Amino acid sequence: MPRWLSVVLTLAYPPAIYFGSHYVPAPVLAILLLPLLLLRGSGGIAIGRWLIPGVVLLVVIAIVSNAVLPLKFYPFLMNVVFLAVFASSLRYPPTIIERIARIREPDLPPAGVIYTRRVTQVWCGFFIVNGSLALWTTLWATDRVWFWYNGVIVYALMGALFAIEWLVRQRVRRHG
Repeated sequence: MPRWLSVVLTLAYPPAIYFGSHYVPAPVLAILLLPLLLLRGSGGIAIGRWLIPGVVLLVVIAIVSNAVLPLKFYPFLMNVVFLAVFASSLRYPPTIIERIARIREPDLPPAGVIYTRRVTQVWCGFFIVNGSLALWTTLWATDRVWFWYNGVIVYALMGALFAIEWLVRQRVRRHG
């Protein structure tokens, strides 16, 4: 799947849930969103292996319960799956970030391997905090708070993390 389509599908999910739940019955919304979720889950073998069964389970529960709540667990599920993949790469190297770095720099020096391991750990921390907030917004916040956090704020936080990491990486390269 093209990267731009993956981004569009990811960004479209919270508004689809928030606005769709006001106009479409939960089972219909679940069926309509299933292709979007499956396409999004096909982004990588390790991710899809865990994400696709979870997505199908959420859709089935939404259909059977006639409720939107199971569909709101998707951002939490995403964080759990990404945490599992990133954390497992810490245990069984190379880390996810090292694999990405080696695409541009196949002969990554040992300092680069250490740095990419640290970045992977930071992302694991992000997934723990963000996943916890996604779960909290799903269970206890209003639909509007859920939408704003999972559909807007989290992307600003991720953008900030990417920007900070890029700045740190430039500094590390200059001094190391």
